[in-house]
Amino acid sequence: MRRDFRRVAVLGAGTMGSGIAAHLAGAGVSVLLLDIVPPKFTDDDATKGLTPEDPRFRNKFALHGIETIKKSKPALIYSKRFLPLIEIGNFEDDWDKLADCDWIIEVVVERMDIKQKVFARVDETRRPDAIVSSNTSGLSIEDMTEGRSDSFKQHFLVTHFFNPVRYMRLLELVRGENTLPEVIDAIADFGTFRLGKGIVYGKDTPNFVGNRIGVYGIAATIRAMMEMDYQVDEVDAITGPAMGRPKSASFGTVDLVGLDVLAHVINTLRDGCPNDEEHDLFEIPAFLQKMIENGQLGRKAKAGFYKRQKDAKGKKITLVYDWKTGEYRPKVRPDFPSLKRAKGTSDIRERVKAVVFADDRAGAIAWRISRDTLAYTSNRFGEIADSLVDIDNALKWGFNWELGPFEMWDALGVKKVVDKMKAEGVTPAAWVDEMLAAGNTSFYRDGVSGKEVYDPASKTYVKVPRPETFMVLKEIKKDGKAVIFENRSASLVDLGDGIACIEFHSALQPKLNPVDDQIIEVMQKGVEIGERDFRGLVIHHQGEQFSAGANLLMILDAATTHQWKAIDEMVRVFQGMTMSLHRARIPVITAPFGYTFGGGCEITMGGDRVCAYAESYIGLVEAGVGLIPAGGGCRFLLERVLDGVDKPVLSNLPFIQKAFENIAMAKVATSAEEARDLKYLRPFDHVEPNRDQQLWTAKRMAIAMAEEGYTPPLPKTFNLPGKEGVATIKTMLLNMKVTHWISSYDEKVATHIANVLCGGDTTINDPVDEQTILDLEREAFLSLCGEPKTQDRIKYMLVNNKPLRN
Repeated sequence: MRRDFRRVAVLGAGTMGSGIAAHLAGAGVSVLLLDIVPPKFTDDDATKGLTPEDPRFRNKFALHGIETIKKSKPALIYSKRFLPLIEIGNFEDDWDKLADCDWIIEVVVERMDIKQKVFARVDETRRPDAIVSSNTSGLSIEDMTEGRSDSFKQHFLVTHFFNPVRYMRLLELVRGENTLPEVIDAIADFGTFRLGKGIVYGKDTPNFVGNRIGVYGIAATIRAMMEMDYQVDEVDAITGPAMGRPKSASFGTVDLVGLDVLAHVINTLRDGCPNDEEHDLFEIPAFLQKMIENGQLGRKAKAGFYKRQKDAKGKKITLVYDWKTGEYRPKVRPDFPSLKRAKGTSDIRERVKAVVFADDRAGAIAWRISRDTLAYTSNRFGEIADSLVDIDNALKWGFNWELGPFEMWDALGVKKVVDKMKAEGVTPAAWVDEMLAAGNTSFYRDGVSGKEVYDPASKTYVKVPRPETFMVLKEIKKDGKAVIFENRSASLVDLGDGIACIEFHSALQPKLNPVDDQIIEVMQKGVEIGERDFRGLVIHHQGEQFSAGANLLMILDAATTHQWKAIDEMVRVFQGMTMSLHRARIPVITAPFGYTFGGGCEITMGGDRVCAYAESYIGLVEAGVGLIPAGGGCRFLLERVLDGVDKPVLSNLPFIQKAFENIAMAKVATSAEEARDLKYLRPFDHVEPNRDQQLWTAKRMAIAMAEEGYTPPLPKTFNLPGKEGVATIKTMLLNMKVTHWISSYDEKVATHIANVLCGGDTTINDPVDEQTILDLEREAFLSLCGEPKTQDRIKYMLVNNKPLRN
């Protein structure tokens, strides 16, 4: 059900409330952010010149929420341009404004008595059709709505966002006994398509879905660590990426969340699930309780399971908590053969199998944790959710697992795991045995019309539900005729309706998709075939990162062996590829997401329009390795910063300086909207909140441009300041070097950038064509490739994955 939420109120401006408000504003929604009036007027308030009647005092908590949004790193809001959409106030002076709100979200302290008082007031003020929700992490809907009107109960639900709201995709929706279906549908639709969330439908049980399984997993990990005599750093080396979990692994994640928060959630399970078969597990271990009492709460206290401090030589080192002694010691990287093998395995399913079934110390605890978690999860079907998909998605979207529990079980082999469980006295849910007895060997399978999942209630497979707008390239490619052209790193795929898609799938680096000669080959073929057989082209894929740029190793090899002609040809080919996108006789839509660096950014800017996923991190980062953009990046960025400056002016250097700063400082936008602020995206480019819908949106954009009657853009000329502009920038660089903001080599690289952006040997009244800019790019790139310090920077980046300042 589509419903327009024009104005949303957020009650509570703490960590979660400010995060929700920021995300709503980033989606273009008007937000009313309220909190209580401070209970006491302090001497500090008086010193600041405030009075008890001053709005700055009365709105202090809401103002603090806004300051949190402004200062937060990583950013809570897509761009500070959206901050004016948030109006602040307090529960006393601004409560009546709730009557103008379409949705009211309660995010106050997790106490039932306080929530009930807030909802009593909301019930008196809200419009009859206004939806009310709680962000509680586990309190009962029945208790929260006790004594409320029928209308209130019909329009009430739980909307459980995960922190940080912008980055955690999970949004759990839990309906009450009286909640209208259209209310759930409206929030699910808005959450999916405006907020970009992954919706999981939970039940009104303690900690709902994600926290019920995720926190059980942490508790089971702690138990296994203690019973099997492991240490914190050993466990985290195993339960991170090797098992398809975040780099923070188990105890690093607890530090991030807070040990006190973990204890609260465990206590909620203990009190709310008296009949749980693992009830004894929901007791806080003595060492953990002691840490909490000592204030060792994690990152927010700068000490938890880990802490950072300087050693005797002043070098920062990481210390880890020894749960046996209660003391900190230097963190140790354990040497387990299975983890070494897993590191070289990109296929997550193969990686998990290699670790969980390994015959070493890592495999022993990996199996124990997996065994207990999978068995426990199987028993939660029907209690916390009615779909295996919801349970899997809750852990993927709320805890950043690469595979949900049932997906992981499939990867390990359902029967193999069950047999091994039973041999050790652990019994999964009866429905798992029933599924296997019926000849069904996996929870998921490929069906005729798409992916299917086993439904224990009906004992049949059902299609995995998803909106029609969620296009999946893997499924499209099952039709053998859909793949028009391909090699190991890229494919040209027929999307239907006269639109083709160039898909990256790098054979050597599938996570980062650096632009290699095979990707360029498909890009060239894509334009050639597209102009002949299609009416539009989309550049997109559904891997982990769009593209981390050019293949640095290939550049380094050529530079160190003095293959200057090969480098020159490589740059010419790359420029030809990006410019062919720009000059194609059909519309080209580029659809980036995630890392979109260097050459990936140049490909993005080469299209007619961009359909960027909201979480796109876009930038021309070549200066970080001592190079400059040479695939048309300077030309494309000049076009953007000078847009609207159609005639020569006395100096357009202030506009060019924007491009210079972006490139010389290797600025990376931390969202698609910030990429618009930095001019990587233009005002008419589109930002798509939900990545699953990105391909569909990009395809529609290509169709629309084709149906409007597409003509390619005309060749571009630029009026640039030439040597005068370079001289001005060099003066600025000299000052920065003298004050130690940049090194001498930074100055050298930046001077090359200035020369390209200022048009080389020209004046403001002598137009420069785009080929001149491309030639200047290429010449500067070749020159810098020959510099030992650039080669050192490239080597350092390849080895350490961070820039070298030399």
